[in-house]
Amino acid sequence: MKNFVIEDDFWDLFPNTKIGVILCHGIDNSIKDKDRYKDMIYNSEKEALKYLKNAEFSSNEVIKVWRDAFKKFKTKKGARASIEALLKRVYNGNHLGTINPLVDIYNSISLRYGLPCGGEDIDTFVGDIRLTKAVGNENFVTLGTDENAQPYEGEIVYKDNEGAICRCWNWREAVRTMLTENTNNAFLCIELIDEKRLKEFENALKELAKTVQNDLGGTTQISILDINNKKISID
Repeated sequence: MKNFVIEDDFWDLFPNTKIGVILCHGIDNSIKDKDRYKDMIYNSEKEALKYLKNAEFSSNEVIKVWRDAFKKFKTKKGARASIEALLKRVYNGNHLGTINPLVDIYNSISLRYGLPCGGEDIDTFVGDIRLTKAVGNENFVTLGTDENAQPYEGEIVYKDNEGAICRCWNWREAVRTMLTENTNNAFLCIELIDEKRLKEFENALKELAKTVQNDLGGTTQISILDINNKKISID
């Protein structure tokens, strides 16, 4: 049995965080209608402009809360939260491309709600997946490189027994566990550090789960982890 566990060294830094997880089983992630997802992302990009009202990009609240969070642990220079990376593209007028249905869906939800969303292929996990501080010797190879770029000691990472899955909390993911057209079972997550946005967080989880199930079939199950609920089964 595989579990997702959020370890105490994470909670020591971020005691009020909530991590929403959607387990997707028996889905069909093959690309059938690329135009549908192109339109979905385009509409989400337009909607995301509401989070960029301040002329100074970094002073917009959905950016600022994550900049502040990333100051609490050691990060690779220039690493930013995934939601900042998406909003930066929108801010600069650069459209997101389509990748595969699951990624396109969670990117569109991320933009619409101004929250970091991510996903991995459950069947590639080796043992439990943990959100924790890195030891510093975890294997990590990201898209577009063959380099083993191990995380820093103390860096917040998602990891399993084989190595890091996502570095700098939600900055960059490993090729080994990424979602592909062949993914049948997926681990999706949405991360909340701004307690004032709990309702938006809950709505984002519901919409993400519903869209995946409507588009890709299978089953979806939502769980919310916090300091009082640190572990779930993901099988």
